[in-house]
Amino acid sequence: MNELIKVKGLKEMMSDPDVLVFDCRFNLLQPEAGHADYLQKHIAGALYADLNKDLSSPHIAGKTGRHPLPDRSMWIAKVQHWGISPDKLVVAYDDAGGAFAARLWWLLRWIGHERVGVLDGGWQAWLANQGQTDGGEQSSQPTSDYDYATCESLCSEVTVQDVDASEYQLVDAREMVRFRGEYEPIDPVAGHIPGAMCSPMSGNLEKNGFFKKAAELQEKFAGLERSGKPLLCYCGSGVTATHNILALRIAGFEEPALYAGSWSEWITDPLRPVARGQ
Repeated sequence: MNELIKVKGLKEMMSDPDVLVFDCRFNLLQPEAGHADYLQKHIAGALYADLNKDLSSPHIAGKTGRHPLPDRSMWIAKVQHWGISPDKLVVAYDDAGGAFAARLWWLLRWIGHERVGVLDGGWQAWLANQGQTDGGEQSSQPTSDYDYATCESLCSEVTVQDVDASEYQLVDAREMVRFRGEYEPIDPVAGHIPGAMCSPMSGNLEKNGFFKKAAELQEKFAGLERSGKPLLCYCGSGVTATHNILALRIAGFEEPALYAGSWSEWITDPLRPVARGQ
C-alpha cells in the first residue's frame, strides 16, 4: 500500500464507494476549530475524525500524555461505526502537512487495516486543484460484519516502562528549540528524553506542504541507523511522531515503534531524567 495518496488519484476515485475520506483538521489551541472548519467546507463526502474525541483517550492530568491512544476495543467500535472494513481504502487529510492525518493512518494500521494513506498536500492541495467540496456533517454507514480484534497489528507501540535509550534509538519529532529545552509552549517541563536525536516533523515536508521525495527523506534521517538499534519515535503527545514514522517508511526504513505517551507523559514522573541542549 502506498502511504501517500495524490490529489489527482483521489479525484479519480471520488465515485468509488470503497473509498472513505476523513478530515482530520485540528487546532491544539482551539480544539473545536477543526470541526467548525469541516462543517463549513470539506472534501466531498468526507467524515470528520477529531483528534481529542476520536483519535485519543481522555487526558488524565499528571498521569498520561496529552493524547493517549484510544482504548483498542472502543477504537474498533468507532472504526465499525464509520463503516471501515478491509476492502475500504481510507484517505486521511488535514491542513497541517499531514500532522494529524498521520495519527489516523497509524491508528488504523494499529488494528490491522492496511488500505490507508495520507493525502499529499492535504486540504490546501485539494483546493488548489479545484477538488469537489461539501459543507455540513456527513453521515456514515456502520458495519459490524468485520471485527478488527482478530487482526494482527501492522505497527507497534512502546509504553513508558519500556522506553530505554540503551535498547532503542529515540527520535524526537519536535522542533529543535523545544528539544534543546530553550522554549516550551505547551508542556510544563522543557527538554528531551536522554539519548534521543532530534528530527523535526517539519523537515519531512517541502515548503509547499508536500512530502519530500524518498531520497531527500533518506538524507534527512541519515545517521539514525548508525546506532544499530531499532527506532522509537516520540514527540510532545504522540501525534507528530506518527508523521515521522510515515516519513521513515517512505524513506525505506524499517517500521519504527511509537512511544504514544511521548514527552508529555515522560515528564509526569519527576524522577525520570530530562536532558537539555544539543
